[in-house]
Amino acid sequence: MTPTDPMPAPTHPAPVLQPSPLQRAIGASALGNAVEWFDYGIYAYGVTYISAALFPDMEEAVLFALATFAISFLVRPLGGLFWGPLGDRIGRKSVLAMTILLMAGATFAVGLIPSYDSIGLWAPAILVLLRMIQGFSTGGEYGGAATFMAEYAPDDRRGFYGSFLEFGTLAGFSFGAALMLGYSLHLGEEAMREWGWRIPFLVAGPIGLVGMYLRSKMEDTPVFLEAQRAAEDRPGPRLGRLVRDHWRPLIVVGGLVVALNVVNYTLLSYMPTYLQRRIGLTHEQALLVPIIGMVFMMFFVPFAGALSDRIGRRPMWRFSLLGLLVGAVPLYMLIGTGFTGAVIGFMALGLLYVPQLATISATFPALFPTAVRFAGFAIAYNISTSIFGGTAPMVGSALISLTGNMLMPAFYMMAACVVGLIALHFMPETAGKSLHEDPFAPPPRAADAQLRATGSGGTNVQTISSAPTEGR
Repeated sequence: MTPTDPMPAPTHPAPVLQPSPLQRAIGASALGNAVEWFDYGIYAYGVTYISAALFPDMEEAVLFALATFAISFLVRPLGGLFWGPLGDRIGRKSVLAMTILLMAGATFAVGLIPSYDSIGLWAPAILVLLRMIQGFSTGGEYGGAATFMAEYAPDDRRGFYGSFLEFGTLAGFSFGAALMLGYSLHLGEEAMREWGWRIPFLVAGPIGLVGMYLRSKMEDTPVFLEAQRAAEDRPGPRLGRLVRDHWRPLIVVGGLVVALNVVNYTLLSYMPTYLQRRIGLTHEQALLVPIIGMVFMMFFVPFAGALSDRIGRRPMWRFSLLGLLVGAVPLYMLIGTGFTGAVIGFMALGLLYVPQLATISATFPALFPTAVRFAGFAIAYNISTSIFGGTAPMVGSALISLTGNMLMPAFYMMAACVVGLIALHFMPETAGKSLHEDPFAPPPRAADAQLRATGSGGTNVQTISSAPTEGR
């Protein structure tokens, strides 16, 4: 190198772009929700194999398997009562790391249950126990994941970022359904009934370990940490105080969840059984219809979430509830015409449902103040889901058997939407609002507002203090 040669520029390794805390929060929350719905997907799509392997050989075996599916929802309120207050006390991330491990572990263990021919009635008994563990853990999973994501998201984009939690819902369910369908096509009916149905359940184990690792590496939400510092010297809220002071959001969320999850579980969980046993599609066709519909729905979920940031949550819910109220019966009639009609009808119902689905995690957590957000959301959501959501497949099947009318699931869906519309009337708009606010708090009285404006001392304070105290 001569003195006139330019010095070579120093080389630096290209910077490695690390995901932001918000991106990590989205990934950790959505993965846990995907594990939850992966379990629902493989159970719903494998219910005929599960009933054949783990229940006595009887006409009502599938109905008993659906009832076992519903049992997990009956213990979800207990999970909400346990995990919700715990999450408000020790933090969201610690609870979420535990719930995903329990949830995935219970799903994994279902794949290890010996058959009814091997251990008799112990087989359905063990299945019920594992479904109860799964339901107990799920009682804290969804409310915690939605709260976690909502508290990390910026106020003006909470709908968009929160929609990825529901993207995880559809992705997990679709993956579970596709896995069960794929093994069914590859292995054949005999192998699936003997052992093939177990493989998708075993897949949940490693997925759960990955999810626990991701969640354990997250920091708790800034909103929660700030509220925790401000409330260090105050005792945590008790259940009685939660019900007494926040009964309005509890009732509103419970009513909205009636509509949300009757539609959800009727459309996603019960549809394969309905298409095969009631409409007469082949097993493969019955599994394929919802998979196509869910993949179609996934493309619209982020757009619906972003739209709710612009026009509000209430208009999105109103459009969805009214659309399903009007469209449920004609679309179910279209579904009953055959495979092509079933695909089109499912896609249309799914598109009408997306405005609800995409805005859950932006809408519900914002209705509660930070100190009781996890507990309030988890308790209201899980009580309503356990009574109306998880029982929807069993109720739909029983109503058809009772009446012989194949449109009974649509009528049940419509009744749930009426309940949702009543609850929506009392729901305040929360789009763009800070999570530090309580949307159900009464507006400040004029005297209180004047006192804060003028400060202490002086003539104004004297005037306020001498004002009538009527209504205090």
